[in-house]
Amino acid sequence: MESDPIAPRVSPQVPGDASQDSERDQISQNLEAVLDFYSREDQKISGSQRALERVSLAIGKPAFLGFILLFVLLWLGVNLSLRGLGRPAFDPPPFFWLQGLVGLGALLTTIVVLAKQNRLSRLAEQRAHLDLKVTLLTEQKAAKLIDLMEELRRDLPNVKDRPDPEAVALQQSMNPDLVLAALDEEIQTDLRLHRHGDEAEDD
Repeated sequence: MESDPIAPRVSPQVPGDASQDSERDQISQNLEAVLDFYSREDQKISGSQRALERVSLAIGKPAFLGFILLFVLLWLGVNLSLRGLGRPAFDPPPFFWLQGLVGLGALLTTIVVLAKQNRLSRLAEQRAHLDLKVTLLTEQKAAKLIDLMEELRRDLPNVKDRPDPEAVALQQSMNPDLVLAALDEEIQTDLRLHRHGDEAEDD
């Protein structure tokens, strides 16, 4: 019986292909989860916040600095030229109107930058919480793996069973509350030492 030349040829399944496909699927799921997270956060941004961030993007460019310098130079040049021609300047030295405009611009710029930084700080805090959860979960998995390895070592007849205090300690999962309490105590100790150091310098 002749083989059909049109029929597709099925390549034999290589054992490594299945693991590679599983790894690619896991990577795709992780990427989708990250993209979904940023998409949800982007949808939470209000219209006013978007407008402020567009303004902050514009004022953060070098061209904006050049515009400000050009504006100040033109303002000074026009007023000094009018004064040199014997005409009344609309903002004579010491240029109170210019100082007011620059001060108002600096205040608005500060508000715009702080509004964007507050949102980015909240986003960074969420990422930090997620990193902490992943770290704790990884630590629990590592402790479970050590526990399984120790159990396997005890059960294998050809492996000499010996006490390993370090492995026993690592088998215990870390308590997040105790870790946070120890971290808080260390921070408070550092603050007290820093405060005492400042008081000693003042004396």
